[in-house]
Amino acid sequence: MSPNNDPVAIPMIERNPSDLPGMDSSDPDTLTGEAVLSFHNISYRETVQSGFPFCKKTEEKERLSNVSGIMRPGLNAIMGPEDGRSWLLDVLAARKDPRGLSGDILINGKPQPANFKCTSGYVPQKDVVMHTVTVRENIEFSAALRLPMTVKRDERRRRIDEVLELLHLDEVANVKPRSKELRKKTSVAMELVTEHPILFLDDPTTGLDLKTAIDVISVLRKMSMRGQTIIFSINQAQYSIFKSFDSLTLVTSGKVMYHGPAQKALEYFTLAGYKYDCHNNPADFFLDIINGGFSDLLNTEEEGHDADKYTELSERQYQVTEKLANMYAQSSIYREMRTELDPLLGEQRTGWSSALEEITCVTPFWHQLWWIIYRSFKNSLDFLNATVTQKETILMLNLSLLLPPFSPGRAGLLFSLTILQIIISMSACEFFVIDKDRFLHEHTSGYYRVLPYFLGKLLAELVPRRLLPSIIFTVIVVSIAGVKTDVNGFFTMLFTIMMLAYSASSLPLCFKAGESAMGVPTLLVTIYFVFMLFFSDLSILSESLLPGLSWILYINIPHYGFTALQHNEFLGQNFCTEHNTAEVSRCRNYVICTGEEFLMIQGIDRSSWGFWKNHVALACITIICLSFTYAQLLALYKKRHF
Repeated sequence: MSPNNDPVAIPMIERNPSDLPGMDSSDPDTLTGEAVLSFHNISYRETVQSGFPFCKKTEEKERLSNVSGIMRPGLNAIMGPEDGRSWLLDVLAARKDPRGLSGDILINGKPQPANFKCTSGYVPQKDVVMHTVTVRENIEFSAALRLPMTVKRDERRRRIDEVLELLHLDEVANVKPRSKELRKKTSVAMELVTEHPILFLDDPTTGLDLKTAIDVISVLRKMSMRGQTIIFSINQAQYSIFKSFDSLTLVTSGKVMYHGPAQKALEYFTLAGYKYDCHNNPADFFLDIINGGFSDLLNTEEEGHDADKYTELSERQYQVTEKLANMYAQSSIYREMRTELDPLLGEQRTGWSSALEEITCVTPFWHQLWWIIYRSFKNSLDFLNATVTQKETILMLNLSLLLPPFSPGRAGLLFSLTILQIIISMSACEFFVIDKDRFLHEHTSGYYRVLPYFLGKLLAELVPRRLLPSIIFTVIVVSIAGVKTDVNGFFTMLFTIMMLAYSASSLPLCFKAGESAMGVPTLLVTIYFVFMLFFSDLSILSESLLPGLSWILYINIPHYGFTALQHNEFLGQNFCTEHNTAEVSRCRNYVICTGEEFLMIQGIDRSSWGFWKNHVALACITIICLSFTYAQLLALYKKRHF
């Protein structure tokens, strides 16, 4: 097939300099104008641990090997097996641990700025948009936290409307992104609104139908024509998508098979002796070449051992990779690329620097806190139906406890309320677990720091969800059960139930903030509460706990709440009316006439401190657990790179 009739030949894109995004050039850490990313002889080795705990084996795996190239403004596609293309993309985007990196990555001939992850866009393969708020609200959140405070509200709104129109989202702006297509478009829009000169996308068309995939690539091409450098990995590209590429990089087994203009790739491989069927998609043709033509080997009718077949397959893949890598290294395209790369490198020898780990935010603490509270509160409203169901369940359980023959008396009723608070608190485990991937992406991209995220989630989600059940509990008990009805007793009971709820909720949080799998932490928390409730119940059935187990009371959250509720309820109560005093004195069985007698039998301190020390203990447990949760969030970012 003649190169002149090459179906993938596309004209060079003309870009209008007036369309370039305006950025502040006074900031040395801010990318300005067009950005050219070059990478020089980069290699990446990942440290992998395997085996059982305390006896893990550590080994290093080479993910990239002596890779060089240049990405200019335009559509720069990276194709190949996932372990190759995604690794190269993430390393260029500074989304991998830099300790395994060797070589140089430059922006316009200079080292990557310390906050490169915050001044470049990145769309992960796994969508991390919040599907409980609308498309516009997701984009507004990104614009509010990633655009400088100098950008006025009207300018922010103009950018948001422009991006919505560009991605054809203006008609669904007030719709929650539930579908895969809508979530992907929203993810792209959240990055485009910041107008960063460089945008990375990890497989932006994966899981999308052809029409949506073409729409996404068309939008990216429009942005590249404005001078933006678009770098993305892609698994498979239809011809309608492939013909939009400006630059093509083929990577497999950590080595480059081709890096150069996309419209010259077909000519490069046909001249090397590979036969191209004119009815074949060029992108599929390239992937078949770098994958070693596995189909020919797997479809052989020869019978043999599977182990021998896959050993041969592995050896063949290695030979194909080495052959293509050597062929590219000796090609004229590679020499032309080196001619451009070497002047850019100059005397720069950046190597690894801890500065690449720096996260910088363009907005102050209180601004971040406000927007996190706002989004978290909007998110909590989506759980309204679940909350209503929860309230109905609470109401039915409480009514069943108050009606004969199930009414257990005052102490039993308070203990039942304690149990219900513990059960409800188990739902707090999801607050940070379900948002872990979103937190890692947003924090790494410079949306916010860890502290405002942590405080915002607690204030907007944990507090309201614990406050509402506490009020419902107190109102039901006061109005139906016949406990203390004075104002002081009501608010004291409300405060005690709230403290118990917050303390009980903080324990699941500290167990699960840094966990991927929820099974083991859930089991541990459940076992803890079952045992603690059991020993709290013993205080009803007997005068004192076994001496050898008395230390359990110091770490027993239900015990502190239950004791405070009893203190508030029984102190000052008189259960024997005056006209029955003589009858009570003649009774052979011991009768408790006052609340003080009951508290004394239970071994509860009747002083004011005997009441407040339980709240102090609950507060201390809450602070310790939340501090541990915050520490886990800090450690979570250090362990994983996005």
